[in-house]
Amino acid sequence: MTDIDNTNENILRELSQDGRISNLELADRIGLSPSACLRRVQDLERTGIITGYRATLNRTAIGTGFVAYISVGLNDHSKASQAAFERSIATAHEVRECHNVTGTIEYLLRIEVADLTAYKYFHTEVLGTLPQVNAITSYIVMSSPKDERA
Repeated sequence: MTDIDNTNENILRELSQDGRISNLELADRIGLSPSACLRRVQDLERTGIITGYRATLNRTAIGTGFVAYISVGLNDHSKASQAAFERSIATAHEVRECHNVTGTIEYLLRIEVADLTAYKYFHTEVLGTLPQVNAITSYIVMSSPKDERA
């Protein structure tokens, strides 16, 4: 496994902020030669610490600026019920994240849609029709003063 020393932490921080940074700029920012920096980045990729690069999108500009988190409780806590729920959620394009969590509910979803009307449709016609769902609680995002998702 790759050692996560201070230099690798700095590389990961810089790449998390800008995955398109050139190797020359990255090397300059962290104080390495370009060849040493490239070797480290390739090692982080090869060992699976860096699993990919993504574009950060302006959701409002593409029409999906309405964001909500939804806690979902299931009526049956079996493995089969969870698997069926997860299969259904995997096909719902509104769901950007699905997390199986501990506590009083089983899942936490993050959804992105155009507006309240689209959210109501998802809530009623998609999530509300799943036979495994027992409880739904919505948390509408009003702003995100800190969001470090890549």
